[in-house]
Amino acid sequence: MNKNDGTAFTVGLTGGIGSGKSLVADMLGERGASIVDTDAIAHAMTAPHGPAMGAISASFGPEYVAADGSLDRARMRTLVFSDAGAKQRLEAILHPMIRAAAHAAAAAATGPYVVFVVPLLVESGGWKERVDRVLVVDCPEEVQIARVIARNGLPPAQVRAILAAQASREQRLAAADDVITNDGPREALAPLVDALHGRYLALAGRAQRERL
Repeated sequence: MNKNDGTAFTVGLTGGIGSGKSLVADMLGERGASIVDTDAIAHAMTAPHGPAMGAISASFGPEYVAADGSLDRARMRTLVFSDAGAKQRLEAILHPMIRAAAHAAAAAATGPYVVFVVPLLVESGGWKERVDRVLVVDCPEEVQIARVIARNGLPPAQVRAILAAQASREQRLAAADDVITNDGPREALAPLVDALHGRYLALAGRAQRERL
């Protein structure tokens, strides 16, 4: 996971909501990369009686725990969007656990390189220093909004509020080593992903030779 800890070559993949980062991650996985999805890890941590739920209940109260023992995501989402302090408390619980689980997954990975899918890579801090490359999946904001409305049925105002709470498009692009533009059909992505995969295979091979 760290550039210097001897694990595989690593890529941090990020993008705003509706950008298509999960699709790009899936396509890289189809080509042989090992994918570590921090969102999936976070969901496991906050699943029924997950390892983060005790600390969340103690910090926020039992009303943020659903009847099945999982995180009441809708209630927590409403809170953290309106209370920066609550957001920081939640992150203080989850982020160390997510990092540890992601590190363990990377150490067990068998692919030629590891892709960490980190929606809040720019916002979280520290991730850029822990990976060899940052890949940003980019598209115009209006495309993001249209996709999220179609996918989740959220009202436009709520989608814009989510976008406003994330890093800006400019901030993500400034952090990027590589950018893949996803503003068209899936078929248009394939050659772009192929080119990136080839680049990462070459960089991973070079990194491995340097470690020998």
